[in-house]
Amino acid sequence: MSQSKAKSSRIALFWTQVKKNRQVYFLLLFGILWYAIFAYGPMYGLTLAFKQYRAVDGIFGSPWVGTQVFEYVFRDPAFMDSVIRTLWINAGRMIFQFPIPVILSLLLNEVRLGKSKKVLQSIFTFPHFLSWIIVSSIMLNVLGSQGVFNSFIKLMGGEPLSIIGNSNFFVPLLYITENWKSAGWSAIIYMAAIAGIDQEQYEAAEIDGASRLQRMIHITLPGIQVTVTVMFILAVGNLMTAGFDQVFNLSNPATATVAETLDMYIYRVTFQSASDFSFSTAVSLFKSVINFFLLVAADRLSKRFGGSGLFG
Repeated sequence: MSQSKAKSSRIALFWTQVKKNRQVYFLLLFGILWYAIFAYGPMYGLTLAFKQYRAVDGIFGSPWVGTQVFEYVFRDPAFMDSVIRTLWINAGRMIFQFPIPVILSLLLNEVRLGKSKKVLQSIFTFPHFLSWIIVSSIMLNVLGSQGVFNSFIKLMGGEPLSIIGNSNFFVPLLYITENWKSAGWSAIIYMAAIAGIDQEQYEAAEIDGASRLQRMIHITLPGIQVTVTVMFILAVGNLMTAGFDQVFNLSNPATATVAETLDMYIYRVTFQSASDFSFSTAVSLFKSVINFFLLVAADRLSKRFGGSGLFG
């Protein structure tokens, strides 16, 4: 009887708090409804991975086939090629892209003139607001066969280079354009972390005779270590995602052999051939599950080696 009374009192206290803070809960209601309708509701569509989709029957009426669709997926050699290619490209991103915003934030932090720092931040951040369609157009006008780069080479009497249409240059071009477009925006996170470091540490180090490089290595870097670790874990959790917008807009028929990442494979299966929504949903579900396990594994490894993590 006492347990039922305690439960009733907790429920009454809960509704009292809801009534007291009804304005806050009313504002939260819209966010909850948005997630319920547009984020959690569509997740039912993942059942297509276990159904043989028929447009006449729709998602709900299509017959269940168990794991048969996944068997077809793993039999397709193009699927495994796209997985390996995606992991290869994203492993390169961890080496050639992930450190760039960190380095940029450290360098910007060393700019002492406030106006110069703001100008530089604006210059580095601006490309983030350009769509990949615009970026691909810029690359075509600069590196295309009739672009600025080849026009200059011809002017100097040299032979033009096929960069946009050369599969050997495609992956490096992904890294270069991504760094140009996103490094400045990503550096904002690290700049915010740097702003939270106690300035007395810098003053004490300066009094002790530490150089600016020593202060950067021994104060600034340890001060943003938690932020870097969290961002690294999130990056590992996206190893199966290779940036569809970028790859789609920068690729062309000449680079198709090296540009078919897992996202491009899903696009091709869904829209460029006879549409098989069950097949593409199965591939998407596989990608999401692997990303989830990579995220959890990176979090656990981070904690094991004494770092911070995302989960408790």
